[in-house]
Amino acid sequence: MLTTIRMGLAMITMGIGGPILSAGAELPADGVVRYSQFGAKGDGQTDDIDAIVKAHQFANEHGLPVKADDGATYYISGRSRTAVIQTDTDFGTAVFLIDDTDVENRGAQVFVVSSKLRSFKLEGVSSLRRNQEKIDVSLPGPCLVTVTDANVRRYIRFGANRNDGSSQTDVFLVDQDGNVDMDAPIIWDFDQITDITARPIDQEALTLTGGRFTTIANQAESRYTYYSRGIAVQRSNVVVDGLEHRVTGEGDQGAPYSGFLNISNSAHVTVRNTILTGRKTYRTIGAAGTAVSMGSYGLSLTRALNVSFVNCGQTNDINDTKYWGIMGSNYCKNLVFDHCTFSRFDAHMGVANVTIRNSTLGHQGINAIGSGTFILENTTVHGRNLINLRPDYGSTWEGELIIRNSVFVPAGGRPVSASLIGGSHSGQHDFGYTCYLPRRVTIETLHIDDSRHPANYQGPAIFANFNRNFTSAAHVETFPYVRTGEVILENVTTASGKPLRLSDNPYFFKDVKVTTVSDE
Repeated sequence: MLTTIRMGLAMITMGIGGPILSAGAELPADGVVRYSQFGAKGDGQTDDIDAIVKAHQFANEHGLPVKADDGATYYISGRSRTAVIQTDTDFGTAVFLIDDTDVENRGAQVFVVSSKLRSFKLEGVSSLRRNQEKIDVSLPGPCLVTVTDANVRRYIRFGANRNDGSSQTDVFLVDQDGNVDMDAPIIWDFDQITDITARPIDQEALTLTGGRFTTIANQAESRYTYYSRGIAVQRSNVVVDGLEHRVTGEGDQGAPYSGFLNISNSAHVTVRNTILTGRKTYRTIGAAGTAVSMGSYGLSLTRALNVSFVNCGQTNDINDTKYWGIMGSNYCKNLVFDHCTFSRFDAHMGVANVTIRNSTLGHQGINAIGSGTFILENTTVHGRNLINLRPDYGSTWEGELIIRNSVFVPAGGRPVSASLIGGSHSGQHDFGYTCYLPRRVTIETLHIDDSRHPANYQGPAIFANFNRNFTSAAHVETFPYVRTGEVILENVTTASGKPLRLSDNPYFFKDVKVTTVSDE
């Protein structure tokens, strides 16, 4: 039997499990909000999304932390309901079953971590220059600034998923006086600005702890109709610690996912001690009219700065090719993998500055384009290349590659002719920017496990054959590719005993200076 009593303006229904609070209820005695107080059953069958949403609404209004009930299993249906998190939340050991078999709105996240500080349009800024150190504004505090020029197209994709590119976009940090954080500099000239938005950065960290999440996968047609049914982090200064996400129910067809953990328009985010799951790969017809494998992600980042993944991994085999590479990113800066075991690191539409250390990467390895410094150290890579510069975006890295104390297992040990730096560039496609090979590549202590190789194997190459047609001075590039200036090698060893070569196309790299540092 339920009994309803009044406490001031609040309504509280007394049930077997304790008080069930309405949105205007008095504060809990211990200062912690629980889902059961708003009617969640936690029995794994009753749809608890309304109670979860109300609990977070109440917690946000009163600045209180939220804690999931111990031993609960919360069933979350496909209804279009999103819980907004603005206070510390401890999911604990509770289980969350997210049922995507019948979804009202595939773009509605289950949880969104957001700031109470409102974003605003920046007035009076009509242009920006690359590497500009200060903008003429006065702000209430440090802000993340996103800027767009819709008149300029960048990242004009080539290949089976070709497109017309995206509006020129950048993201950077400024202090209250408008000084730009030069660790994440402005990377484009903006002669015109069609949108510029400032997002104030919360000074205190918001923490998400624990949680055992399982997605019951959708059975939709295999098309590019992405599902976003997870946790979106849209606030700066956030720590995610101890989360686990698994996937069940993947069948013969399914629509792809944009990432269970989706970090966007954010800075200073750390994800640690977290386990995610790679998604099954499905195929569809791409923009060029040919069959393509669809990217489907457990982890995605967009317009995010200073994001670190520490001591993280995935539930499925990182070398199992049935599952797509777990991570994808766009427009990011200063990304770090540290003590991570993932099937892939990936940057589609550019990343500025990457550090991967003390980690192991699986069958899709490292795929990136961008700028700045890419550091790979104390890491084992099982991809086809040690680092693949994505051909669909021009195989461009305007900066430096530094590789230290690492191991490369070409194609996970399958017999292939190995190249350290992969990619291709015909010189005939306009990507919306000049494309570069890294101006300097430094390799200090690298072991290449090429013990399994083809019969005609000549030894590993530093560079893949980026342009098979460019074998003489007669070849003309409509969009010239800026070559690497220097490669420095120290203590590079191979299991095959064969020496490291420049490339299968040495003419293309004829102006590259290769220096081998002696141990003597």
